[in-house]
Amino acid sequence: MEEQARLHVGIIGMGDMGRLYALRIRAAGWQHVHVCDREERYEALRDELAPRGLDVMRNGHQVARVSDFLLYSVEAGNMEKVVAEYGPSTKVGAIVAAQTSVKAPERAAFEAHLPSDVYIVSCHSLHGPHVDPKGQPLVLIQHRAPDEKVRVVERLLSCLESRYVYLSYEEHDTVTANTQAVTHAAFLTMGTAWSQAKAYPWETGKHPGGIETVKMYLCLRIYGAKWHVYAGLALLNPQASRQVTQYAASATELFKLMLASDYDALLQRVMAARRSVFGWQDHETGSETPGHAPILMSDDMLNEFYVIAERMNKGEQSAQEAQRAVQVVPPPANSHLSLLAIVDCWHVLGIDPYRHLELAATPVFRMWIGVTQYLFRSPERVREACRAATHDPSFRSDDLEFVIGARGWAQAVQFGDFDAYRRRFDMTRQFFEPRLAQANKVGAEMLRVLSTRH
Repeated sequence: MEEQARLHVGIIGMGDMGRLYALRIRAAGWQHVHVCDREERYEALRDELAPRGLDVMRNGHQVARVSDFLLYSVEAGNMEKVVAEYGPSTKVGAIVAAQTSVKAPERAAFEAHLPSDVYIVSCHSLHGPHVDPKGQPLVLIQHRAPDEKVRVVERLLSCLESRYVYLSYEEHDTVTANTQAVTHAAFLTMGTAWSQAKAYPWETGKHPGGIETVKMYLCLRIYGAKWHVYAGLALLNPQASRQVTQYAASATELFKLMLASDYDALLQRVMAARRSVFGWQDHETGSETPGHAPILMSDDMLNEFYVIAERMNKGEQSAQEAQRAVQVVPPPANSHLSLLAIVDCWHVLGIDPYRHLELAATPVFRMWIGVTQYLFRSPERVREACRAATHDPSFRSDDLEFVIGARGWAQAVQFGDFDAYRRRFDMTRQFFEPRLAQANKVGAEMLRVLSTRH
């Protein structure tokens, strides 16, 4: 194809997502793909990637001055510094993009440091580097460019086989805050709580069943990624910061009702959130009817996730035993504070989590909202959770650790403290480190199964 032979593609930043883009684009037949990372990594990167057809350059100046399409794949917190350094070297008439999870700092950096004679068509793949991009949402932002430049980007990125979603910079940050901020906060907090309790949740015997399986393996999937992926969104997106703060407040206020053993007050608050977020009346079992939220998770699917985890961790015999057990043994009582708090948070902030579900939901968010909805779909399951929360002390210490963890994460976000965020993340990650590789495989299989059902 003439365009593939003519167009020069440049990527500054060879982290996981930069590599994904570079290797996919080169494999699709684009002949000139120039990449770089920090200069001290030049030789090692050249030795690794040059044999795979990439032109590894020493720095961003060299990449920027030859590239017709230039992608910054760097941490959101470093965008200002990196674009300030390399932006003035951008080739005249180039199309510039950035693969960042929060766009406000990116936009400010581009408008401050890019020459006026270049175009801006930015992007963001709403999934991690270890998820198959096929069918996943890929945001395109036509900020400073005519339509024909957007078509160039579409053709170039078609090799990812993703689904294009067209948003503005402002819309992107709203969507990502609403679909990711509280989700990440919940999983980060779970991990912190488990690590502080010095307990691997799959070994305590307190967490059998599908809901807990999803929570455990998605939590570990979060900790198996890079800390800055979550820090940028939480600390640099004001809407996300507000949501993380409210999540901690919701968890705290619900926990106080649990400590007071005030079942009626807890149930009243939780049911108010249920009506607000899902549209179901207190006596109504949730169903997929016009005007109501779509059903994303079923008993069969949750049971399948539990069996998948047993099979991948313990073998076929354990999987068969789990398959029989889920048919006859109900999961034990659980306060499900992490799930009650997320719906309470959405209710207080007036967020409709379904609004952006089809538009730009990440695989993790789709599964998270699925298990949340599953709990709330049944009024009896909600009552059981509230009864366990107020009358069964066996989860009280876990819930205390959860509230402390949620408030700690919220403080790191409120202070805008990247160092505190990183240290909290790394401390928890270190606790789970021996299990992350296997957990990532289990989580990936669960996400794969979910993707085949929607």
